[in-house]
Amino acid sequence: MGCLYSKGNVHFSIDDEIYDIKETRKQPQKEKEEKKLRPSSTPKVEHTWPSKLELSLQHLSQKTQNARKIQAWWRGTLVRRSLLRAALSAWIIQCWWRKILAKRQEKNRLIILHLMAQETRACVLIQSWVRMLKIRQNYCRLCYATRVIQASWRWYNCRTRGFFQGSYELVGNKLRLQLDIFLGSQQSEAITESHKCHSIKLLPSH
Repeated sequence: MGCLYSKGNVHFSIDDEIYDIKETRKQPQKEKEEKKLRPSSTPKVEHTWPSKLELSLQHLSQKTQNARKIQAWWRGTLVRRSLLRAALSAWIIQCWWRKILAKRQEKNRLIILHLMAQETRACVLIQSWVRMLKIRQNYCRLCYATRVIQASWRWYNCRTRGFFQGSYELVGNKLRLQLDIFLGSQQSEAITESHKCHSIKLLPSH
């Protein structure tokens, strides 16, 4: 066994085997902290395989995204379907209301036409009655004028062509009336009237 000591190193041999022992000194605490704070010049790249938990989380997140997409599509489909139903219902209601309005307008038009026909018929009837009354009034006026003219003409003829005279007497309870009418060349009549009897006397013309 031999031993050789040098600075910082110890060499010794046992049974032809050589052992080296290095002497290490305790570094101060400040130097250790500085080494910890210093960034390493060559960063270590560590390649780590994902664990089962991470894989399950990734798979779950992908499933969640797919489920969200499906839910969004289904909600959009439901919204579109509800909008289509609402639009169809509104269109049906509009068609029904337009039909009701058309029927009401047609009914009002027929009522107005009926009223106009009644008013026209009433106006025509009133006009015909007024015209008839006017024509009747004119006819009555003409008849009255004709009678007046005839009476005047007859009086004029009687005055120019002849004359009449008469007398009466009371005999008991009888009234004796005698009228002599002379009309030129015509015969005149002498009418004798009493309360109970009538007598006619013809007198020759002069």
